[in-house]
Amino acid sequence: MNRDALQSALSQDGSISARATLAELEAGADFEVFLNQTASAEQLWDIWSWRHEVMLDKGVPPRPGLAEAVTRLQAAGTARVYMATVTGSQRRFTIFLSEDLSQCVACW
Repeated sequence: MNRDALQSALSQDGSISARATLAELEAGADFEVFLNQTASAEQLWDIWSWRHEVMLDKGVPPRPGLAEAVTRLQAAGTARVYMATVTGSQRRFTIFLSEDLSQCVACW
């Protein structure tokens, strides 16, 4: 997956996190798409919803967009997704892409 394709997938997502990620990507941030395996959004929801809950229980503020991303992973159900990261100037973003890599399923 090239930069233009990732930008296209993010540009279709109106979330605050996707817009912030897109801005970093357009500014030249490094990115990596992990194409060696997919996972079901349901499995990832299970992991990330638990992590989110633990953060809240321990008083650790989750990164912006995590709660929305967890909700969107749950809504995606058993769909297969790929993970990507964008390392921006202020933070690293996590992105989950549809199996055909054309859409952002969740981002934070």
